[in-house]
Amino acid sequence: MWVDGQTCDNHGFWRKVSGNWPGWLPQIKGKTMKDGIHPNYREVCFLDMSNNFKFVTRSCVNTKEMVKMDDGRELPLFKLDTSSESHPFYTGTQKSVDNMGGRVEKFRNRFGKSAAAK
Repeated sequence: MWVDGQTCDNHGFWRKVSGNWPGWLPQIKGKTMKDGIHPNYREVCFLDMSNNFKFVTRSCVNTKEMVKMDDGRELPLFKLDTSSESHPFYTGTQKSVDNMGGRVEKFRNRFGKSAAAK
């Protein structure tokens, strides 16, 4: 909270601020980010190898290949084994263990009736 040249420090105590407010602003004014330490954040084309589905998003992933998009852009290419377009959970083709007739079904057939009767 700013109150007439005073500020609250990290411990909840009010202290007097002297000079130009905020005091730290003149120290960082005109400085830029350091060079060479930030990742290369750019648009990347991701390709689902199971169904050839492509989507473009921004990423820092390192790629070796480039792909020419339909709109003429040339973007870095990252190949995926599966995506939301091909994963059974997202496509609705996932099989439930309850419906497969395996061990769970055998257990329910064997002990389900006796547990319900008690």
